[in-house]
Amino acid sequence: MATISTGLVSEGRKMDLLRFATAGSVDDGKSTLIGRLLLDSKAIFEDQLEAVERTSEAKGHDYTDLSLLTDGLRSEREQGITIDVAYRYFATPKRKFIIADTPGHVQYTRNMVTGASTADLGLVLVDARNGLTEQSRRHAVLLSLLRVPHLVLAINKMDLVDFSQEVYDRISAEFTQFATKLNVPDLEIIPISALQGDNVVERSTNMAWYSGPTLMHHLENVHVASDRDLVDVRFPVQYVIRPKSDDHHDYRGYAGQVAGGVLKPGDEVVVLPSGMTSRIAGIDLFDREVTEAFPPMSVTVRLEDDVDVSRGDMIARVNNAPTPSQDIDAMVCWMTTTPLRPRQKLAIKHTTRSARALVKDVQYRLDVNTLHRDNGTKELGLNEIGRVQLRTTVPLLVDAYSKNRTTGSFVLIDEATGVTVGAGMINSAS
Repeated sequence: MATISTGLVSEGRKMDLLRFATAGSVDDGKSTLIGRLLLDSKAIFEDQLEAVERTSEAKGHDYTDLSLLTDGLRSEREQGITIDVAYRYFATPKRKFIIADTPGHVQYTRNMVTGASTADLGLVLVDARNGLTEQSRRHAVLLSLLRVPHLVLAINKMDLVDFSQEVYDRISAEFTQFATKLNVPDLEIIPISALQGDNVVERSTNMAWYSGPTLMHHLENVHVASDRDLVDVRFPVQYVIRPKSDDHHDYRGYAGQVAGGVLKPGDEVVVLPSGMTSRIAGIDLFDREVTEAFPPMSVTVRLEDDVDVSRGDMIARVNNAPTPSQDIDAMVCWMTTTPLRPRQKLAIKHTTRSARALVKDVQYRLDVNTLHRDNGTKELGLNEIGRVQLRTTVPLLVDAYSKNRTTGSFVLIDEATGVTVGAGMINSAS
C-alpha cells in the first residue's frame, strides 16, 4: 500500500515546507492536477484510489477522474466545480507541501484570497485550448496583490492541442507581457497534461521541444527561504506561560509565532506598546531549548527581566520596531453581501491583538482585470477589492504588507455575528 512520506530526510534533517495555491478558471484542471501530484508522489492510499476508480467508472469515464481526490464537498461533486478551499498535504524526499486548491468561479474570489494569503507560490492554470481568460488574469493580479513571491503558469491540457509548441509560445508570450504590469519577482511557465501526467512529475516525451523543468521539479527546488523577512524582528505574543507546578514556579515565558527576523538568547529587545526593554534569556521549542528562532517557528521566549508582557504585545529589536498606529491605509478584500461603507464600525484582528475600527473612507475600488481604479465608488461589494482608510480604537503594531505579510495584514469581523467579513493588506500607517 502506498503511504505518505514522513517528511524527514534520511539523515534526520527536517525538510522545509512549501505552501502553494492553485488558481485559474473553472475546468482548467486544478483539481485534476493536484490529484495527479498526489498520485504520482505516492501520497494516496490504495483504498482511496480504488474508490476514485469505481466512481469514475460509475460515471462512464474511460479514465480515472483524479479531481475526485480533492473536490470533497457533495455540492462540488454534483456541480463539477470547486467551491471551498481544499487543503491537501504531501511530501517527497526533498520537501513537504501544503496545497490550497482554490475556487475558479468569480463569485468565490474571497475563497481564493484566503487560500493564497499564506502561499509561497501561486500556480495559475490555463486551458491550452482557450488561452488566457479574464479569470486567469484576475487570479494573477490577486496573487500579485497578495505578494506571493513565486508564480507558475501551467498551460494544461496540452494533449488536446497535439502538444503544440506554437500554442505554448503564444500563451507564454501573452502572459509574460501581462505580468510586466504586475509585481511578479519570479515566473515559470510549464506546459503540462494533468490528465496524462506529461511534465507534472515525469518529463513528457510528447514535448521534446520543451527544455524547462517539470512542475514537481520546480516545486521541489524553488528557493523560498530568502522570501521571509529575517532582518526585522517581530514576535507577537499569543500567550503568557506561567506553570503552577513546584518544579517551574519561577518560569515565565511568552509563546507565539515568529513573524520576522531572527531571535537569539542575549539579544536586546523592546516590548511594545509599553516600551520596556530587556534581553532574551532563552528560547524554548516544545521540550528543548534552541539557540535561535526565525519565521515561521512557534516558540516560547524567556526574558531576563520581569517586565509586564501580555497577549497582543509584540517583542522587537530596540532600534528596529514597528510604530504603533491607529490610522491604517490598506487594500481590503470584502467577503460578504452587505457592502463596506464609510462610518461602518467593525472589529479588527491584527496578529494577536484585537480592537475596534471605524471605516473613515473608501478611496477607490480596484478592477482586478484591468487594474483600473474606480474613484467614483464609495463602497465595496462582495468579492471586491479597494483602498480603505481605517481608524482603530487602540494602536496596532503594523508594518507595510510589502515588508511583512504577517504584521502587514489583518481581518475585519462583524461584531454582531462574529463572521469574518474582510481581509486587509496594509499600505502604510501613521
